[in-house]
Amino acid sequence: MYASKVIMEFAPNVHLIGVFIIAMTVVYRKKALYPIYVFVFLTGLLNGFSAWWIPYLYIWTVLWAVTMLLPRKLPKKAEPFVYMAVCALHGFSYGTLYAPAQAIMFGLNFTGMVSWIIAGLPFDMIHGVSNFFCGILIMPIISTLRLAERSSNIN
Repeated sequence: MYASKVIMEFAPNVHLIGVFIIAMTVVYRKKALYPIYVFVFLTGLLNGFSAWWIPYLYIWTVLWAVTMLLPRKLPKKAEPFVYMAVCALHGFSYGTLYAPAQAIMFGLNFTGMVSWIIAGLPFDMIHGVSNFFCGILIMPIISTLRLAERSSNIN
């Protein structure tokens, strides 16, 4: 996840983190929290533990939790679209999810927090749309992870 973030930094708000989180959650369920928090820790370690990092402690867990709430047996034809939609919704709501921590850390009142959210909407739109299209990779990654799981169980 961290490597994909670094590789995609040339395109702001375009990344594969949500794709990996959804795919790992579908396959590994609760165990997906391990790579999520390794990613969070690596991001802080390599980019600096600063105020921007604090929301990382919960923002990716929200995506994990929403994915956990999805039915385990979705109709095969609906699966890609549901996962792509969840990935997109996380991108669209990223600024709103980030805002409470920012408000607390920087002393914003409710109006200030809402203003902060509104100012970030253009970035959230890019984030959501790009997450939707990057979400095309979710099903192939799920298939690859399941194949890897089956082969590791055989040996």
